[in-house]
Amino acid sequence: MRQDLVQLICLVLSKAFKSQTDRGTVQHLAGVVKDSGFLHTILPRFVAGMGLEFNPVRREQYPQHLDNILALLSKVLSIFPASSVQAVSMLVVLLQESTNGLRASGVDVQPQTEEKLETLRDLVKHLQDKSREGTLRSDRDTYALLPTGGDNPGGEEQQDFRNLPIYPTPEEFHQDQRPFIRSNLIFQRYANTHLYLDTHFRLLREDFVRPLREGIQQLLWTQLDMGRNDNPLRRKRFDDIRVYFDTRLMVPKCTQAGIAYTAQFDSQPLKFVRWQNSKRLIYGSLVCLSCDNFESFLFATVSDRDPRDLQRGQVQIIFSEESRRKLATMQTDQSFLMVETTAYFEAYRYVLEGLQEQEEDDLPFQRYIVECNPDVHPPAYLARADTYNLSSIADPEYKNSIKPFHSLKPEAWPRMEELGLDESQIRALQLALTKELAIIQGPPGTGKTYVGLKVAQALLTNQNLWGGLLDDGPMLVVCYTNHALDQFLEGIHRFLPEGIVRVGGRSNSEVLKRFTLRELTRSHDFRRKLPSHLRFAYSEIYKQLHQEEMEIQSQGVKLECSLRGVLRERFLERFISETHWSSLHSPPWQDGFVTYGEKRSCLMTEWLGLGNTVFQQRAAEDLNGNGDMDAQEALEVEEEDLLEIAEEADLIQAERIIEDNYHPRGGKDDEKRERMEETIREVEEMMLAMNLEKVEIQADQSDEGWEMQRDQRRKMKNKIRRELGKSLAMAEAEEDAILDVWTLSLPDRWRLYRLWVARYRAELRTKALESEQAYQNAVDRLADVRRHESLCLLKEAKVIGMTTTGAAKFRKALQEVSPRLVIVEEAAEVLEAHTITTLSKACQHLILIGDHQQLRPSATVFELAKNFNLEVSMFERLVKMEFPYVRLNYQHRMRPDIARLLTPHIYSELENHSSVLDYDNIKGLNTNLFFVEHNHPEEEIKDGKSHQNRHEAMFVVSLCRYLLFQDYKPEQITILTTYTGQLHCLRKLMPSSEFSGVKVHVVDKYQGEENDIVLLSLVRSNTQGKVGFLKIPNRVCVALSRAKKGLYCIGNSIMLGQVKLWSNIFHTLREKGQIGSALTLCCQNHPDQQIEASCAEHFKEAPEGGCKKPCEFRLDCGHVCSTVCHPYDPEHKKYKCSKKCQKILCDLGHRCTLVCHKACPKECPVKVEKIIPKCQHKQMVPCHQDPEKFVCKEPCQKMLQCGHQCDSFCGEPCTSRCRVKVMLKLSCGHSQQDACYYKGVGQEPYCRTSCNQQLKCGHNCTGNCHRCYQGRYHVPCSRQCDRLLICSHKCREPCTRACPSCRMPCENRCIHSRCSKPCGQPCAPCVEPCAWQCPHQSCSKLCHEPCDRPPCTQPCAKTLACGHPCIGLCGDKCPNKCRICDHDEVTEIFFGTEDDPEAYFIQLEDCGHLIESTAIDRYMGMDDNQPAHEEEQVAIKLKECPKCRTPIRKNLRYGSHINRSLAEIEKVKEKINGNQTDIAEQRMALKKQWRDEEDILNFLPTKYIIHIRERLRAPHLTTNDLRVLENQMAFLTRVDKLLKIQREQMSFMQCLSSEKNVEEFLKWLIDPQQKFTDQQVSDLQSELVRLTFLAELNARCEMADKRGQSAKVKSEVNAIRKVLEKLGKFTEQDECLVKQALKDLEDKLPRTGLGITDKERQMIVSAMNMPLGHWYKCPNGHVYLIADCGGATVSRRCPDCNATIGGANHNLASGNQVASEMDGAQHAAWSEANNILNFDPNNF
Repeated sequence: MRQDLVQLICLVLSKAFKSQTDRGTVQHLAGVVKDSGFLHTILPRFVAGMGLEFNPVRREQYPQHLDNILALLSKVLSIFPASSVQAVSMLVVLLQESTNGLRASGVDVQPQTEEKLETLRDLVKHLQDKSREGTLRSDRDTYALLPTGGDNPGGEEQQDFRNLPIYPTPEEFHQDQRPFIRSNLIFQRYANTHLYLDTHFRLLREDFVRPLREGIQQLLWTQLDMGRNDNPLRRKRFDDIRVYFDTRLMVPKCTQAGIAYTAQFDSQPLKFVRWQNSKRLIYGSLVCLSCDNFESFLFATVSDRDPRDLQRGQVQIIFSEESRRKLATMQTDQSFLMVETTAYFEAYRYVLEGLQEQEEDDLPFQRYIVECNPDVHPPAYLARADTYNLSSIADPEYKNSIKPFHSLKPEAWPRMEELGLDESQIRALQLALTKELAIIQGPPGTGKTYVGLKVAQALLTNQNLWGGLLDDGPMLVVCYTNHALDQFLEGIHRFLPEGIVRVGGRSNSEVLKRFTLRELTRSHDFRRKLPSHLRFAYSEIYKQLHQEEMEIQSQGVKLECSLRGVLRERFLERFISETHWSSLHSPPWQDGFVTYGEKRSCLMTEWLGLGNTVFQQRAAEDLNGNGDMDAQEALEVEEEDLLEIAEEADLIQAERIIEDNYHPRGGKDDEKRERMEETIREVEEMMLAMNLEKVEIQADQSDEGWEMQRDQRRKMKNKIRRELGKSLAMAEAEEDAILDVWTLSLPDRWRLYRLWVARYRAELRTKALESEQAYQNAVDRLADVRRHESLCLLKEAKVIGMTTTGAAKFRKALQEVSPRLVIVEEAAEVLEAHTITTLSKACQHLILIGDHQQLRPSATVFELAKNFNLEVSMFERLVKMEFPYVRLNYQHRMRPDIARLLTPHIYSELENHSSVLDYDNIKGLNTNLFFVEHNHPEEEIKDGKSHQNRHEAMFVVSLCRYLLFQDYKPEQITILTTYTGQLHCLRKLMPSSEFSGVKVHVVDKYQGEENDIVLLSLVRSNTQGKVGFLKIPNRVCVALSRAKKGLYCIGNSIMLGQVKLWSNIFHTLREKGQIGSALTLCCQNHPDQQIEASCAEHFKEAPEGGCKKPCEFRLDCGHVCSTVCHPYDPEHKKYKCSKKCQKILCDLGHRCTLVCHKACPKECPVKVEKIIPKCQHKQMVPCHQDPEKFVCKEPCQKMLQCGHQCDSFCGEPCTSRCRVKVMLKLSCGHSQQDACYYKGVGQEPYCRTSCNQQLKCGHNCTGNCHRCYQGRYHVPCSRQCDRLLICSHKCREPCTRACPSCRMPCENRCIHSRCSKPCGQPCAPCVEPCAWQCPHQSCSKLCHEPCDRPPCTQPCAKTLACGHPCIGLCGDKCPNKCRICDHDEVTEIFFGTEDDPEAYFIQLEDCGHLIESTAIDRYMGMDDNQPAHEEEQVAIKLKECPKCRTPIRKNLRYGSHINRSLAEIEKVKEKINGNQTDIAEQRMALKKQWRDEEDILNFLPTKYIIHIRERLRAPHLTTNDLRVLENQMAFLTRVDKLLKIQREQMSFMQCLSSEKNVEEFLKWLIDPQQKFTDQQVSDLQSELVRLTFLAELNARCEMADKRGQSAKVKSEVNAIRKVLEKLGKFTEQDECLVKQALKDLEDKLPRTGLGITDKERQMIVSAMNMPLGHWYKCPNGHVYLIADCGGATVSRRCPDCNATIGGANHNLASGNQVASEMDGAQHAAWSEANNILNFDPNNF
């Protein structure tokens, strides 16, 4: 390659690796470079030639090329350390030599270049050391790039934080030493920017790592204490982690984020968890999976969460990049211990990555945030121009009078009245617009969002000040929560209708929906404007993605189905041992007879105790009680109509989802999910014997008509769900010991079933693995393309809105967009590290809005929050450092009584705005503010660290109900609580019918919200005096500041009073008597009636919100209101009188029967006795109704025509269908009892008479007359074959002539491995050295060869665990029985030598039986080296245990005999299966044959063509399979010809009737049970012959009709049709009879349709000697000739039928056509079609 090209490639690669592009794209590019010849050959030559370069111009350019090469090598090495270190090390040596050469020749090599080379050399040396130690594990092992700190505890302190791994390392879990961290400095400046970034990185990383580290360490210590027993461990609660046992990866899922997996864990220990509200396994949570006690582990994050799936122990996770690589090398059925940390890892990861990438020089505002300099400069852009025009934000009255002014001159600013602001708000506005870093504190209700929007509007309307010269650049708005971001952006939208882009997260705002990045990037206009290279890249990658997805889904569908119910046994057949398969098909109620067919599909459900046979036995006991009703059932009953409360889990999850193009339940993933579900439903029908996903599970109805009741179906559904949710399966050793699967208990049956399913799933998972990595790579590249598309949009925006987590994730995009102006709302709730990563290098103006005295940032580790100041935000830290800020002083929310609780206890000063002084008093209560004291104890929630207090919950719900009775709208009331456990407790007490519209929240999720009335439950009440976070002023501030008009709290004041803040608040409340043990309820209608309510029971004294006095209001109807006193609906406009109506309806004096508020009926409905004129019966008839029109309900006494009594009512028409059972004579000749009405209709019931015809196999047919089609198609013979196969398994095929190869799992195994193929397939011989060794002799052969040593006869010298000597022989496995301890069992006589004191024993490993050694040695050698007599044959098979007949496969002692037998068995297998090469050739030949035939099969339905095509592609086809396919192909070809006759030569009605018969034939031909036995071939052959004859007859009849000759041959046709359409099989005699009859018919009705013989036709054509196309026929088929040119020029009449013949202008008359049957012409001689044949098509 030319030098300039090498230099160009290095330059391009260097720029690509230095760019801010997506990591997946860079990785893909580095992978291409790593494996290329460029890196291994071309680049080394180029580098080696540098030192030898003579051209001085080129030499001067080399230093720059060196930098490019070093950048390239560093990136490749950092991504692929293991596989690239060798190539890079060679290049490093060459680079050093070339650098020395260049320096010697006078070229100036920069010191930075030499430093980079030195760094690269050290890294290569470090990796080579790791490789020699064997600790360099894989390319993804990025920890290998980190030099260890040795034994120096402070080593980590010296390590650059940019090199620290983000994920925890294995070493961290196994060492006690904590990492080095520094405290966040809140009262002094930082020494430098590096220290500042380092401090926050280490604190943030430790906040997420420590819970995981300490939790896993606690888990490991607990395991050591408890041993390996899992049971106590499953019940133990850990402080920092949640543990999930027996976790297995079940189903790979293709999502927009990449490959996800459904993980199944043991849900039994978590039955108490209420998943809807639990914080467990929320989207984004980090899980750590290990199968080796955390010596190694995999990291994944939760990618989707459905409480219903979690109830079953299923969750969807996505693995990290490194973990995906490790996973590919693991066993597919590996069981993991899964550990979850509560930290939202994604947020940590983005921020930590952002801190590591932050260059110190690029961090804006270092002067303030690092050095804490209080002298704040104006924004840099104001140096150019500082003239603001604030007319856009002015009070409407002054809008036109506000003039532009110099903002840096305080005296030039408009007055606060002109801007509609109070004194503190205008100071905040001035600060925000004139300082490059501004802090605005907004206590509750002071309007900080209002001021923030004013600031934003002022900046956006004066964008000319801060926008750039070439582009304006957007404003970035960042909020902590999605809700706050929606509120702020909606405010901006009021004055900026276009130009907003909301990035990431879930927006609940309809206004902002069209501004989300997701919607904007989907618009047609945007996609049309995208650069062509992005559109092309998207299209190409998406195609690849779709291809890989199809591959994965083909296996995933089956995996998904296996989780949704009970699989039919035929899908598990290959994974069930032969013994168990045989046992499964011999259920105890069948007395040894196996039934095939319909009942077979329910065998698995019967065995698992879910079918009719078993379930009926338990039906009564199940109905007697609800003892087994599990938590899920209770939940279904309990939560049917409860109030919908935003679950905390959902709220947390909503904040975590920040990807626009992906969220777990919506968008394309939802469409894909629906398509997948549809596919799964189709496969479910085939695979599942019982499906959990169906609304109602129902077993097949029994013959007696028994059906399960609804309760039983629900019990069954939950039982199956519980069993499938368990991960504990039976061990293989335990499985091997089972002989009869029907003798197992139900729990053991389920464990065995789970083992079979695990094997099935492992095979499917292995097949899916191949495509998963390719799919993931494509997803990563597609995500990169999408990010570039988003970037195009963001650069055009005016305002970009993000959450803090979203800003960290999209930080690279923000670096490119470069917003100059950033507004951070809720800044006091944001960790400082999050704020840092929000800022880009281009930022010139930062405005922080918040309140550090309300909620603080949330840290995971309490110690880090308190002792290391992690919970101190940048906002609060700068305020503490006396950085200039403005606090808003006028609150516009709370009535003064409520505001008094905050001032001066929390805020030193807070003024009330005049608007809060005129609120109405709360109705029904004597105070607007009250604290109810109590001492009822709290309860701890079992799952998690939450609490609940039932007394408080009941009081608050009763108070809420009371307030609703006072006519307050539900939307005016909010219930707040301080703990999530209380949230669920409240929900259970609040039916939605009563409380719909009432808001119920935890305090932390309600910051920034307000409502008229707030009811606050503080929960905590205990003897230990623990108040939890109620002692934190910030949370107390939020809780007490949400109410506008009324605030009612309930809590333990004695306990809370120990906290100084609460003590001060209580003192304030006591000043006005606003605290006490009871709240006073006041009746609005009777002011003298008051109730002291201290508990929920007391509210019953005001049942309707008033008092217990009766309501005395007289209604319009004259009745008095019947309810007790009620304050709502005082005018009774909504009241409905429920007393009995007193109006008279008829002349007889009958009163209205309805209640008063309902409209009276127009006609009297009272029933009176009347005589029905028609029949004279007495009946109770409505008063108004004429008896003539009344339908008499007496039983009808009339007799039907058939002689039976009518079963209708007297007044109804007599039934037309008599259902009395009578004996019917059927058309098939059989008689049976059935409904009488069949005698009078044109149809008859299906004949149920048993067929019992002897089949060709010699057995009687088990079908009936209807199912066997009166003997045309017999149901397959179901008699079990049971012949012993060569492999020692029994043949499981029903009645087969030649047994096929065995389909059971192969049981051949040795000490090294086991065969995983089906038993009938040839086994690969084990070529490991033979392991049969003992101190006396050893074998030198390979494992599969006969051993070259004899069995050792020396006694075993080992001692058993009981202390007695072993009774085995040297070199053999020690028996598990002892001659002394198990004397009777060991000495039981079988061969006669067992009771000899010197007898030694061999324990057969296959069955476990003990056999005396000399006897078994003699038995095993009986056939060896003994030639058989001529008349005798020695069977080729494995020797069997003399006691139980189990084949002997595993004992090393008899390896010679076993290997010789296996070698002979393999030869027989090959003969049965056929030579694989021959099979492959035959398959290819059949494929070619079918491809050729597909072109000519024009009439056969496509589905049958596709069926054959797909069957020929199936793996593991045997000779027998190919034979079946070959037969099917032959029959299908003949059927196509038959269909051709039908379509072309038969009438429509004849064709319709015939096609029904053909469809029936094809159904039998393609049936899965079609094995082409002698009987099946005979049935198919005879039926196809019959159908062919019938088609030929119909074709001739159609021709006769056209020619008017039907009457001539009617008798002959009827005779033939009678034979062809008779019921029963079409016999050989019938065939001969029909052949002769058709031959005779030929004379009267020739095939040509011309009424002449073929010989006569030839003579006529020859005599006329005309070219093709001159013969025509009239509409009735009579032939005539047109001479000359052959075109019709005149019209005439047909001499035979008088129809018009000929035509005019060379066009035939209507109905006339070419007579092809005369001369074979397809077109008229005079026609375009015929003329075209005169030209060569190639010349057109």
